[in-house]
Amino acid sequence: MTRTFTPNVSSSPCMLGDENPDIIQQDSAPQSVALINGLSRVFGIRLNDKQDTPDTRFLNDLTRLFRQQRVDVETQMEKHDTPWANVYLIQYGIMRLFREAPSGKVAVHHFFTEGDMVWPVFGRSRTVRNTLCLTTVTPATVWVADFAAFRAAIQSHGEGLWPQFAMALTEELAELTSMREFRKHTMSAKERYQLLLEEYPELVKRVPDNQLASWLGVVPATFSRLKTGAIKY
Repeated sequence: MTRTFTPNVSSSPCMLGDENPDIIQQDSAPQSVALINGLSRVFGIRLNDKQDTPDTRFLNDLTRLFRQQRVDVETQMEKHDTPWANVYLIQYGIMRLFREAPSGKVAVHHFFTEGDMVWPVFGRSRTVRNTLCLTTVTPATVWVADFAAFRAAIQSHGEGLWPQFAMALTEELAELTSMREFRKHTMSAKERYQLLLEEYPELVKRVPDNQLASWLGVVPATFSRLKTGAIKY
């Protein structure tokens, strides 16, 4: 018994022209959607279709403050001896928070990635005594707002909102910093490197080795030996 197969002569969707009626055309979401989605995650607000709720009004008030900015790698966003003026919501890219000594030695304190909000947590950093620097590690797309206006907008929606929001990030940074210092004093470089691979695999792929070395608390030569497995303990 012979079975005859009839070839399918229709093109797959990827082979059809842009104007073919078989392809469903969908409009791209406006950039403002990425902003409001990012803010909703930061503040733990679940979005819905209702437009006249306190949460929706709160997010809408905040979105009016932000402007989108695309920046290249190693763009200086905030620098020491200058009051930190802005708040940033990262849509794409990585930023590093660090201090730089007069000698040029750099101490990396934290990396921020997609979805993170970065702002001057410490009161000193909002003055000319600021010692913190913020720079892009990769090309980045960020939403930028004036910090004073951002804080005032949050405070206008409730007396306790700002302390609640501010405390969450402050506690997170303090916990991460203290844990990293604890590990420096109680773990070998090899052990800390293994934890870096387990906890931050994306950073290892996207951040230059010399910056990861500073964050880990080792010199670049040691970090290179850790990568190649030359350090066995």
